[in-house]
Formats: sequence, structure tokens, C-alpha cells
Amino acid sequence: MSETYRIGLGNNDDNLRKKADSDFVSFWDDQAKNLSWFSPWEKTLDWRPPFAKWFVGGTINASYNALDIHQAAKSEKSAILWEGENGESRNVTYGEMFIKVQKFANVLKSLGVQKGDRVTIYLPMVPELPIAMLACARIGATHTVIFSGFSATSIKDRVSDSKSKVIITADGGYRRGKIVKLKDVIDDAIKDVDFVEHVIVLERTKNKITMTSKDKLWNELMNDASDSCPAEKLPSDHPLYILYTSGTTGKPKGVLHGTGGYLTHLHSTFKWAFDIKDSDIFFCTADIGWVTGHSYVVYAPFLHGATQVMYEGSPDFPDASRMWDILQKYKVTIFYTTPTALRMFMKFGDDIPNSFDLSNLRLLGTVGEPINPEVWKWYFKTIGKEKCPIIDTWWQTETGGMLISSLPGIETIPLKPGSGTLSIPGVNITVVDENGDEVAANTKGYLVIKNPWPGMLLTLWNDDEKYKTVYWSKYENCYYPGDYALKDNDGYLWLLGRADDVLKIAGHRIGTAELESCMVSHPDVAESAACGIPDEIKGEVIIAFIVLKQGVVNDSDVLEKQLVDKIRKDIGAIATPKQIYFVSKLPKTRSGKIMRRLLKAIGNNEQIGDVSTLEDGTAVTEVQQVFDELQKSIKGYYLIRLFNIFL
Repeated sequence: MSETYRIGLGNNDDNLRKKADSDFVSFWDDQAKNLSWFSPWEKTLDWRPPFAKWFVGGTINASYNALDIHQAAKSEKSAILWEGENGESRNVTYGEMFIKVQKFANVLKSLGVQKGDRVTIYLPMVPELPIAMLACARIGATHTVIFSGFSATSIKDRVSDSKSKVIITADGGYRRGKIVKLKDVIDDAIKDVDFVEHVIVLERTKNKITMTSKDKLWNELMNDASDSCPAEKLPSDHPLYILYTSGTTGKPKGVLHGTGGYLTHLHSTFKWAFDIKDSDIFFCTADIGWVTGHSYVVYAPFLHGATQVMYEGSPDFPDASRMWDILQKYKVTIFYTTPTALRMFMKFGDDIPNSFDLSNLRLLGTVGEPINPEVWKWYFKTIGKEKCPIIDTWWQTETGGMLISSLPGIETIPLKPGSGTLSIPGVNITVVDENGDEVAANTKGYLVIKNPWPGMLLTLWNDDEKYKTVYWSKYENCYYPGDYALKDNDGYLWLLGRADDVLKIAGHRIGTAELESCMVSHPDVAESAACGIPDEIKGEVIIAFIVLKQGVVNDSDVLEKQLVDKIRKDIGAIATPKQIYFVSKLPKTRSGKIMRRLLKAIGNNEQIGDVSTLEDGTAVTEVQQVFDELQKSIKGYYLIRLFNIFL
């Protein structure tokens, strides 16, 4: 952990952190003044743990701050340089975005959407997606974007929870050369839902779709709409969006974000982390269906009037050079992607990126999961040519924006491959033990946030109690994100993975409970357990253990295919296990809790080590027996499969 790289952009603002450390409330008060408010706030922070209201009494609008304020000076400037997977491209200016957003805001109003209503968006990565989001924000409707890879069942759960009266989708989208039939998925999702009044359909791929009385075409609605729609003056805590995220129990949680605090957080962190300038071409590869896309593809770049690249398809399609081609074509200066993507690019070798002109790059970033030190070094040397600082950002759907990162826009500090470095100014993050006491340097503990921050979630949609329980119950008045971490001797933070039962696959969170419930709903399955094991490319992959009902006789290959198909249908392809094991029993504590540590050890072919400290005082012999039985089951399973292949 001692290896350091002394590289930055020459910025050294000592006063910012000093001001934040002396009084974090007045610090954020100053930061909020960088936005355009219709009326000032009366109180900076109303903190009634665990609920925080920022900039109380102030009125603001996210769409106004994203578009209206730029029209005088930047109407001709490119807002989005869009590239479709199939080679199409568009250049959408700030002036064009301004008109389109106002027109679509009027479309929504014509369909009866009012302030406070929810609107579900299920679109591919096309400019119409941020247009729809900003149109919702303009009239005070709360948008809830669903990742376009989710299944009909997942969509139904989310639409039913939010009670969206309007859904925005497309006939299809392109992914790896194929058309993903989005409208068909929506039709399946809402076939038994009576509160959805309208479905707006964007024609993207022109594939055949079925139109019903609820369905209306995007272009036809836009043709009839006025291009003038003043932005609503909304309270600072007005709900901007709901974004569903997986947790350890039950169905995904609806994370609710407000407006004024969230925008303040994004405006600040985008400048601090990326050192954004008017001349920059910014490219974040995140899908807008995830929080990174909300915060650092839509809202933060638009707040700063930045130009960004937006790409629709897979990063390695039609071949492994696609990303580097985009960086060269658009002269990208700031590149923000995932460790998963970098591990994939690294596997393809240096010759491909070295054949492109990446000389315009001046800053590199990663998001979604901790970056492996060897991948960090490859990114630094091969992509950045040892001249670009790297920001390794940690944050969550719930936090709204980054909370741990180096900040080349304000300071130059030594970078350590694999460490996110320090918390952002105005946020107190530390590492504690089970009792909430800070641990010594280089000691593994639990990451906690000790004060409220502007970008934090307001609550969970329609579930204040769960909000309290999930995030604030482990330590008094401290936010607990569910991650292991440590601080080194320099105070740098190192993230060490999830401390709960949430899987992180390619940077995306999947709850074990949701996955296990899906598998158990198969008529032949009695019990199931899922866990994650390390993977060279994705960081983590899923393995699943299945116990069949007594008396069930089924071909394991057939059953495995059925389970995979069911998972893909009910949750989405992203939740597909790499391996499914059929076993006679699962290792549990005496209280019935599944010992995931053992399952992970089995998946990694590791020894389980000392079991005397396992929870609930479970008998060592009992655990060992189950462990041995599982190992035998798995070996037998593989022998049978090999025998079948041989035959």
C-alpha cells in the first residue's frame, strides 16, 4: 500500500478543506450559492437524525440549472455528442436541448402529469433519455429510470411501487448488434397494471411493435407541443427522482433524492474531481439506468454546461477497439469508466489502445468498485501515458454523488493505486469496529459517515422505517453503507468489499435475497443460497447452491437451464450465476442463518480454516460435515458432467 504516484493538475487550494473542517454546514452553504435559486433558503440544514433537510425555504429547479442558465452564452455549444452502437451519431446543442426539454415537458402536462407524479423511464442510451428526465424535473414530476437490461418482472415491481401513471420507452435499442425489444418488455410488465394511463414510445430501431389505446408515439406528441414551458419553482427538498437499488432483504429499495442538496453536491464534486473546463470533452461510460449515469452523465455535466460524449452500446462491440476509437474521434479529455471495463480492455492487450491517438486525455477516473492496483497502473501507463491523474471514486446510489476520491480540481496529493484516497470536503468518513470505536491505522473495520451531506437520500420511497433500519441503526447518528474498509498511516481510505449480503457484479448491486427468492420460486427447489466470488474481469461473479425438494428427480442440466432462464426473466441477465451447484444441504448456524463464508470458500476452493469463532457457536463437527458433504457433491457433479460429455 505504500506505492505512490505524485501527479496532479497543479491545483492547490488549501482553504477549501480548512473551511469545511471548521464548519461543514456553512461550507455547504457557500457551495449552494454556485447554483441559481429562485428564492434563498432560510436555514442551511435542518438535521433531525436520521432525516436531513438542506437549504430549507429555498426554491430551485434542476432543469432550469441544467439548461436555462446556459442559453445566453452556450446555446450553440454541444451538450451531447452521441454515438449509437450501429454507427449513427448526433450533435445536440444546449439550445436544442432547451427546446426539446420544454416541448416534452408540455407533452407530459398534456397527458395529465402534474407536480409530484411519478414517471417511469425505460429507454436505451439515447439523448431522449436525459431529455425526458429534465422534462420531468422541469414540471416537478419525479422520474424513476429503469436500466434497459431489466426484465418485465423487475419493471412491474418498480412501476407498482412508484405508482407511475406514465411510462416512457422505445420500440427497441441496440446491444451487441441485436435489437433489444423494450416496448415488448413494457407490454408484458404492465399487462395487469391498471394505474398506468399512458405509454410514450420513441421509435429508435423501427422494429415491429403492438400499439394499444394507451400507447402514443414520441415524435407525434412532440410535433404538436409548444416549445415554451417555464420551470416550476420547487422547494429544495422536492423529490427529483426515485432510483431502485438492491439490498440484503426483499425487493429493491426506492432511493428518493431531493433537488437543492443533490444539485449542490453534484456541482461541487464535478468541479473538484474532474477540474472541468469549458474546453473539456467529458465521457462517462455509465448507463443512465444506474446512479452514476444520473449524477455524472445527466445532472453534473449539464449544471456546468459541459460537452459530453454519450454512447449507446457495448464497450467492446463490434470489436475491442470501440472505446479507444470513440476517445480518439471526439478528442475526449476526461474519461470516467469502471474497473470491470478496464480489466476487459487490459485482457485484450496494449497494442489496441496504443494504435489510437489518446493524447487529448488529461484526467482518468473509475467508479463502481475498488480498482485493483495492477489495473490502476495499466490505466495510468497505457491509457494515460503517465501524464493523467486517476481518480478512484467511492459512493452509492444512496449518497447521490462521490464521497471518497482524489480531487485534482482543487488539490494535488500523492495517489496510491487501489485507494480512493480521502473523503471529499464537508464529509466526515472514518472506519470503526463493531462497537463504533475508531480502529487503529491499517485495521479492517466498518466504513461510516458521521455527518449529513447535501447529496444524501431523503428517505426510501414510502418507507421511512426501513430507511432508519437499513442505514442508521448499526451506529447512533452515523450512516452505515455496508462496506469494509481501513485507513492507512496517511489517513487514506481503502475499500475492502461488502460487509453485508449484497453482491457487486461489474459494479452493479444485486441483493442475495432477491436472487434466492427467484430460485426458490421454482417448483423443484427447496432452498437456495447465492454468494459472490472473485473474477478477473467482473470483479465478482455469482455462484448459487440449490437444494431440491425431497423426491424430485430432475436432469441437472435441464434444471440449471430452467433456473438461468427464470433468473433472466424475473431479474435480468446481469444476475445470471456463473455456476449453479446442486447439493443435499446448506451450511447453517443453529439459528438457521446460511454461512456464506463457507460457500465462498467452497467456490474459491479454499480451506475454511478455524470454524470455532463462527456465529452462534455452531458445532465445529457439524460445520465440517456439511462442508465435506458439499465438496463431495460438487466433485460428483463435475464427474457426472465430464462423464456425460465423454459419452
